[in-house]
Amino acid sequence: MSADAATETFVAHRNLLFTVAYEMLGSAADAEDVLQETWLRWVRVELEHVRDPRAYLVRITTRQSLNRLRTLKQRREAYVGPWLPEPLITAPDVAEDVELAESVSMAMMLVLERLAPTERAVFVLREVFGVEYDEIAEAVGRTPAAVRQILHRARRHVEAHRPRRAVSARETRAAVEAFRRALETRDPQGLLDVLAPDVVLVNDGGGVKRAGLYPVVGADRLVRYYLGGTARHGAAITFEMTTANGFPALELRLDGELDGVIALRVEDGRIAGVYHVRNPAKLTRAGTETPLTLR
Repeated sequence: MSADAATETFVAHRNLLFTVAYEMLGSAADAEDVLQETWLRWVRVELEHVRDPRAYLVRITTRQSLNRLRTLKQRREAYVGPWLPEPLITAPDVAEDVELAESVSMAMMLVLERLAPTERAVFVLREVFGVEYDEIAEAVGRTPAAVRQILHRARRHVEAHRPRRAVSARETRAAVEAFRRALETRDPQGLLDVLAPDVVLVNDGGGVKRAGLYPVVGADRLVRYYLGGTARHGAAITFEMTTANGFPALELRLDGELDGVIALRVEDGRIAGVYHVRNPAKLTRAGTETPLTLR
């Protein structure tokens, strides 16, 4: 394959390959590393031997993601405090693709974290990207029959833990805006009105920024956490609307500097999950939109 042809084909599918790697790894930095490894292998391929460049590139990306996912296990076991996926600032139109938005939502990414590496690869390729069983089998080194069995197990696990129902971006935005107003006006009742009674807050500081080592459960405790914690901080605090992982979210700024991204899960008009990422290593892409696609 000529360098120009290889580059043109890779660039044409780059956003898709990044989305595949990110959904498997939950980390944009690791996804970028996988794309670099995919490129290095792709440029050595003879074009005349490739019937379907998209499928071939997805296969390489999947294999490299699987290799990295297995090596990440030890790193995440040693992680300080809860581990959350790296939030991605996405264009508002991502929310219009319901399938894409749900698949990259923070809540679904956490469900995928529960799967074994091969289960995650099979589920993502089949359920999210619609890859054929034969192609998945080649990517993960299993037979098509084994892939069907793995998918069956993964589906059961995902269905047991995924959010109860998909929520529209409009419904999420209304809840997020109410949450933001209550935080900015320091209105405890406003927070209680928008929070589900059993809401769960998960903080990810990565051992670098102050963050709870355990989830905060319950609306009353979450109100005390945010209003009490921000009062003690002493900095000028603002909450700005953004779009993260396909849904409305908040950027928390201290004295104008980005300090965290808060993604939220909404059920029945109330916030049921709060995912607050403060680890600076996971905020490096927060200033720019990341293009995602299923095609």
